[in-house]
Amino acid sequence: MKKHYAFLVLFLLVISVSFGQNRYQIGTLPTLNIRKSLNNNWQLNFKSEFRQLFAEGITNSNQNSGYDYVHTDAAFIVSKKVGLNNKLAGGFLLRFTDNDVIKRSIQQFTVIKSLNTYRLGHRLASDQTFETDQDMQFRLRYRLTFDLPLNGQTVDPTEWYFKISNEYLNIFKGNIYDLELRLSPNFGYVFTDNNKLELGLEYRINNFINNDTRQRYWLTIGWYLSL
Repeated sequence: MKKHYAFLVLFLLVISVSFGQNRYQIGTLPTLNIRKSLNNNWQLNFKSEFRQLFAEGITNSNQNSGYDYVHTDAAFIVSKKVGLNNKLAGGFLLRFTDNDVIKRSIQQFTVIKSLNTYRLGHRLASDQTFETDQDMQFRLRYRLTFDLPLNGQTVDPTEWYFKISNEYLNIFKGNIYDLELRLSPNFGYVFTDNNKLELGLEYRINNFINNDTRQRYWLTIGWYLSL
């Protein structure tokens, strides 16, 4: 596992320095996640994200801009446990921007494996985004997540944990294909069994296969509540 992430970080660094001039964004991604368990292994999840940009521009140029509130997301997901470690989920997202309300349908399949003191999560997902006067965007995604407690063998209330995720997004829009890579290390703190907070960074890079690299750096803050 350590070798896997060391190789990934090296790979992303190589991509980053391979282009003399590229677009960048720096901002924050605060999120609120509320989960409600139902009968027969069903679960409801609501997630809201508030994306803000604090810097945007092109490296090695004077084309830079400052603060901008980008959008607010509201996502509703219904999931069902279909095995000991498997879960199927589906739902939709509404993205509120200055000019439009963007709609997205979501499908997910998740597998969680507990191995000694850490866990591995695999998520296969697809989504379809519908925007006014735009071709439908289809994304096929795979995410690998690794987390472990920083105190003892399990994560208990008033304890910290570490989580890192790596995601690959294949993006299709009209006759255009793109690949986006994401890497997100986080530290989490468990207040109670139903209340935890995560703080971390998320690095995203895309459009490098089209020679128009865009890199995004986000400070992520996630609050997770279970009802």
